[in-house]
Amino acid sequence: MPTVTDDNHESAIHPDYGRPIGRWMNRNWAQLLLMGGVYLFFAVFLIWPIAQVVAGGFMRSQPDAAGSRFTLSYFQLIFQDPVLVRGLINAALIAILTTLATLALAVPLAVLSVRYEFHGRALLAGLLLVPLVLPPFVGAIGIRLVLGRFGPLTQLAGWFGYEPAMGIDWLGNWRFLGIIVVEALHLYPIMLLNLQASLANIDPAMEQAAANLGASRWTIFRRITLPLMRPGLFAGCTLVLIWSFTELGTPLMFDYQDVTPVQVFARITEVSVNPLPFALVVVMLVASAGLYLVGKVLLGRNFDAATTKASVQAVARRLPGWRGLLAASPFVAVFLLAVLPHISVVLTALSDPAAWYDSILPRSYTLEHFRSALVDELALPSIRNSIFYASAATVMAVVVGLGCAVLIVRSRLPGRGLIDSLAMLPLAVPGLVLAFGYLSISVMFRSRLPESTEAGAWLSWLNVQANPVVLLIVAYGARRLPYVVRSAVAGLQQVPRDLELAGANLGARWWRVMRKITLPLIAANLLAGALLAFAFAMLEVSDSLILAQAAAYYPITKAIWEIANRLGDGLYIASALGVWAMVLLTLTILSASALIGRKMGAIFRI
Repeated sequence: MPTVTDDNHESAIHPDYGRPIGRWMNRNWAQLLLMGGVYLFFAVFLIWPIAQVVAGGFMRSQPDAAGSRFTLSYFQLIFQDPVLVRGLINAALIAILTTLATLALAVPLAVLSVRYEFHGRALLAGLLLVPLVLPPFVGAIGIRLVLGRFGPLTQLAGWFGYEPAMGIDWLGNWRFLGIIVVEALHLYPIMLLNLQASLANIDPAMEQAAANLGASRWTIFRRITLPLMRPGLFAGCTLVLIWSFTELGTPLMFDYQDVTPVQVFARITEVSVNPLPFALVVVMLVASAGLYLVGKVLLGRNFDAATTKASVQAVARRLPGWRGLLAASPFVAVFLLAVLPHISVVLTALSDPAAWYDSILPRSYTLEHFRSALVDELALPSIRNSIFYASAATVMAVVVGLGCAVLIVRSRLPGRGLIDSLAMLPLAVPGLVLAFGYLSISVMFRSRLPESTEAGAWLSWLNVQANPVVLLIVAYGARRLPYVVRSAVAGLQQVPRDLELAGANLGARWWRVMRKITLPLIAANLLAGALLAFAFAMLEVSDSLILAQAAAYYPITKAIWEIANRLGDGLYIASALGVWAMVLLTLTILSASALIGRKMGAIFRI
C-alpha cells in the first residue's frame, strides 16, 4: 500500500486513505448522509423561520376564499405612518453611530495590541473582552440610576456649578445618546477581535518597503495597512451594524419607543391577527441585508489582495518604561469606560432602595438583593431554566457545528461551500428576525392544529404559549452555531492530515480515526466554541423576550426584564441577578480566550 505524507499525494490512493473501494463507498455515503442531515437542520431551523417571516409580511389572507394572495399593502402602511418611519430612521442612526464609535475605540487598540509589546499587554487585551459577558440591556439597568434626575451624573454636574432645582432629566434629553454609548461599549470587542486578526495576517514586508521609500507612518497606515485590514473591517462593521440596528433590549430598558425593534416587540401580541409586525420585521431584514451589501461594496472588495501570506515574520516592537505605560493607558481608559455600566449594575445591586439618590455613591449598602435574587420566585427558576436551555443548545451547536466543520474541511463533496455560508448566516440575520420566525411557526401550528386534535397534542411542543422549551433551545443553538463552526474549522485546519491518514492506513474506520485522533486534537477549539456558545446563549435577549411567554419557562434575561419593571426593589434584584450572570460568564469568556487566544477573531467572521 502506498505511503502518504501530505495532501499533495492523495491522488496516489483512494480518498478513503488507501482502503478498498467498498469501504471508500461506505465513507462517501456517510459523508452524504451527514451533509443531508446538516442541510435538513438549516432548512428547518434557519431557512423555514426566515421564510415564515417573509410570507407573513407579503401574504394577505382572503376571508372569502381559501389561501392567501401576495400584497405590498402592509409595507405601504409602514411608510405612510410617520411614527414607524421615524423608528426605522432612528434604528439606522443608532446602528451607524454605534459602528463609528466602535471603530474609534477598536482601531487604535488593535494596532497597539498587535504591533507593540509592553508590560501587561496580554492581561489588558483579555480585560477588553469583559463587556461581551453582559448584554447591554442589563448594563442599562445601572445606567438608568446613574442618569437619574438626581443621580450621580447630576451631582457631578453640580461640581461645575450646574445644578437645577428640579435636577437634570438625562434620560429624557439624552436617551438616544445613552443607547449608542451603552451599545458601543458592549460591541467594540467584536470590532477589536476582527481588526486584530486582520492586522496579524498583514505581511510586514509591505510596510517595510513603503518605509524604505520614505513614506511616513501615517501614510503607511492610510495607504497600506488600512486597505489590508478590510476583511476585518468588513466583518466587524457588518456585525456591529446589524447587531445594533436590531438590538431590542437596550432601547427597551431605556424606555425608548421610537425605534423599530421596540415597535415590533410592542405588537407581539397581535401576530396572530395583524401582519404588520411581520412586515416591520421584513423591512428590518431587508435593511440588514442592505447594510451587509453596502459594507461588502465599500470594505469587501479585493479580499484576495488583503489576504497576503507573510514573507517575513511579524515581530511586535518592545516598548519599555514610560512608553509602555503610555501604550497601556488607552487600554485602561477604554476598559474603565466599558465597565462603567457593569459597575453601575454592581452598585445598584449593593445599594439599599432609595439610598442612591442625590449622591454620587450609594449612602448605604446591603447584600440582601443578592440573596433575594437566589430565592425570588421568578429569579431562581430562571437561572435553572437558562442553564438548561444554554447547555442543551450548546450540545446541539457542538454536534451540528462539528458536522459542518468536517464537511467544510475534510470532505470534497459539492456543496460544502454553501454549508459554510449557511453556518455563518445567523451572524448576518438579525436575532429579532429568527425569533419572530419561530414565533410565526408556533402561531401557524396553533391555528391549524389545535391541541384538541391528536396531531395538535403531539405537536404541542411547538406552542410557545404552552411550552417554549424546545423552540428556545433550537433558537439559542441556531443563533450560536457560528462560534462552534469557526472554532472547529480552525482546529481541523491545524490538524495535519498525515495523522488521520496514518490511522486509516492501519485499518481504522473513519469514525474511529475521528474519535481517537481528530477529536482529541481539536478538543481545545471545540471547548472554546462551546464556552462562547454557552455564554451568549445564557444571556440571549431577542429570543428570550419574544418566545418565553409563560413565567414558568422564563430564562434569566426575560426574568431580569420582568423583575426590573416591578415597583419597589425590582430594579435592585434585577441588578443582583445580572451580577450573578456576569460573574459566571466572565469566567466563561476568559476561559475561551485562554484556549484559543487571538483566534477568537475568526469566530466573529461572516
